Parts: sequence; structure tokens; C-alpha cells
Amino acid sequence: MHIVIISPTSVASRASPAITINGHAAEVASLTLNEQFRTITLTKEVLEERVPTIVAVYTNSSLEAARIARRAQDEGANGLLVFPPEVMVLGGHMRPEMIHEHYKRITGASDLPIIHYQFPVNSNLALPLPTLLELCSFFPSIKAIKDNCGDGNLHERQIRELKSLDRPVKTVTTHSSWLLGSLALGCDGLLSGAGSVIANLQVALFRAVQAGDLNAAKAINDRIYPTVRAFYDHPLLDMHNRMKEALVILGRWDEAYVRPPLVKPTTAEIEKIRRCMAQAGLTSETLYRKVA
Repeated sequence: MHIVIISPTSVASRASPAITINGHAAEVASLTLNEQFRTITLTKEVLEERVPTIVAVYTNSSLEAARIARRAQDEGANGLLVFPPEVMVLGGHMRPEMIHEHYKRITGASDLPIIHYQFPVNSNLALPLPTLLELCSFFPSIKAIKDNCGDGNLHERQIRELKSLDRPVKTVTTHSSWLLGSLALGCDGLLSGAGSVIANLQVALFRAVQAGDLNAAKAINDRIYPTVRAFYDHPLLDMHNRMKEALVILGRWDEAYVRPPLVKPTTAEIEKIRRCMAQAGLTSETLYRKVA
């Protein structure tokens, strides 16, 4: 589960929260298509319309992506988070027609609003900026970018140029390991797996940045920093495993499980997570409590 916070046009207005499912935090790479569909159904049954639901579209097949998008809409989802197909890793940035075809299939099956996932530059799945801007201009369903480019210079340029389009596109950051700096560059919100543990701190940081209260933002960031060390140290592929262990430590879950090839963190790693939660002031009593 990821937590999404997206600001409306007016900074003075309240931000809009949402839940994103079938993404990295859900170990979507290990889920069958039927399991992904079941997750959509269960989520809507539990949340009903109290909180918007965004369904991730994660697949190498554009035909299957269309099926996921259609199923999400039929089940009452409120939006889609579209991953680039991993088949594009071997040079897809040189074939922009591939991502256009992928989106053509998705938007032909569903008219739900879309968040496009901009991957890290070093993954070879990030779209070049001209392709990203062209994609957003061509497909009006794309309302926001989940940015994980990993390059502060590119991050800021994307934010500015997406806002300058004839139909502006929002940027929600997933740079959770340097969230204060990312938000300060002008992001419209955030989408983070760490929200499963520190949603209250992320909301407070976002609102402080939006209000221009640097002192409050720095104080909240000081509380977040130990969780960065707990979750985002190398290897990064263990980030969500660590969040699960944190939820056990904080009394939210009885046990934490992962599917192979992911493996459970070592005893030493779990003890590190325990120390970091204490340093962040997180306990079973303070978890999710609104930050004053």
C-alpha cells in the first residue's frame, strides 16, 4: 500500500489523500493477475468511497495493461498508476512509439485519470523529458507524474516544464529518502510506500512546505530522517520488507512475510529498524497520530 497526497489548485485548500494498491509496496511483481484483481475488489469493499483508490498497472503486456485498467474502472477505482513496461529497459527510450502504444491500449480501455510513474534515470526505464512532455500533451488522461528520477536537477526541470504545459500536469514525488528537498522544489504532492508507517509525518511535512514554514518542515524532517536510515539504506530492494518489519515492531502487524525471491531482513537489520523507530519517536501509541 502506498499513500498519496495531491494538492488541489489552491494551495490554501486541503490536500486530497488516496490509497494506491498493487504497486511496489504490495510486491506486485510477485502477484498473479488474478491476485491483483482480487486486491482491487477487497480494497473497494473495505474502503468503499471513504478514500479514493488508485490501482497500479504493472505488466509487460499492453494488452494485459488494458485488462487491468478496465477491471479497475469496473470495480470503482478512482485512478490508475501506470508503470512503464520493463521490456523497455533495453532501449525503450529510443522507441517513444512503444510507450505511446502502451498508453493507447490503456486509455482505450478506461477513462480513469492516470499518474505516470517516471522511473529512476539509472533504471533505463525513465522517459526522456521530451518524450514525457509529448506523452502528457497527447494523452489528457495523464493528470500527474509520480517522479522517482533520482536526479535533483532533472526533477526540478520536470516539475517546471510539466506545469508549463497548455494542460498542466502535477508532480507527486516518491523521493522519500530526501522528501523535504523534493517537496521544496514545487511538487504538488507525494506518493510513498513509507506512508504505510509514517503517513502522519509525511502529511505534516507536506503541509509545512505548502505553508512556507521552513522551521516546522525542518523539525518534522528531523523526525523522518531516522526512518530514512531504517528503510532506504542499500540494498534498496529491501525497502518495503523493512517497512513491514517496522509495522510488526510498532504492533500493527503480528508477523511480516515476503515472497521469494525477496528474503526476510536479518536479525541485525530488524534491530536497526527497531532503534530507528525509537529515534523517530514512533511507538504503537504515536503511530499515525496527527502531528501538532
